[in-house]
Amino acid sequence: MDSAAERLLDDYRRAGLRLATAESCTGGLVAACLTEIAGASHVVERGFVTYSNESKTELLGVPAELLRRHGAVSPETAGAMAEGALARSRADVAVAVTGIAGPGGATPGKPVGLVFLAAARKDATTTVERHVFAGDRRAVRLAAVAAALALLGRRLAG
Repeated sequence: MDSAAERLLDDYRRAGLRLATAESCTGGLVAACLTEIAGASHVVERGFVTYSNESKTELLGVPAELLRRHGAVSPETAGAMAEGALARSRADVAVAVTGIAGPGGATPGKPVGLVFLAAARKDATTTVERHVFAGDRRAVRLAAVAAALALLGRRLAG
C-alpha cells in the first residue's frame, strides 16, 4: 500500500489538490497510510476519526436523523461523511469509510465485512461504493484502506 499511497500523493500534488479523510471502521488508517509518506503534508489537509454516531454528527455534520433512518453503515452516511469532511476542511477532495470490521456488529442485511466508501469533490457529484471484504477484522480494515486509496485515485482522474 505504501507505493499506492506514494503514487496517489504525487498525483494529487501535481494536480495541486488537497485531501481530507473521514474514517469510522478504519480508525484513521487511511490518513496514517498517506502520512507515512514523506511530503504528505503538501496533500493531506486533515483527517477525522468519527467512530461514534455522535462524532459523525458533531464533527462532520451528518444529520442525526439520517443516522437513525439508515444507520452508521450505509451509503447515505458514507456520502454525508465525505461531504461533511469536505465542508469542514480546506481540502478539494474528501474520502469517507464506514463499515463493519467484525468480528461482531453484523445485522440482517449488513454482514461483517460490509464497507461503504465515499469520495466528495468540490463542484462534483459524490461517489459512493459498496464492498464486502472477506477475512478477519484486520483484513477487512486493510482492504478498506486499499479501496479508499483506489477510490481517491479514480476521483482525481474523474
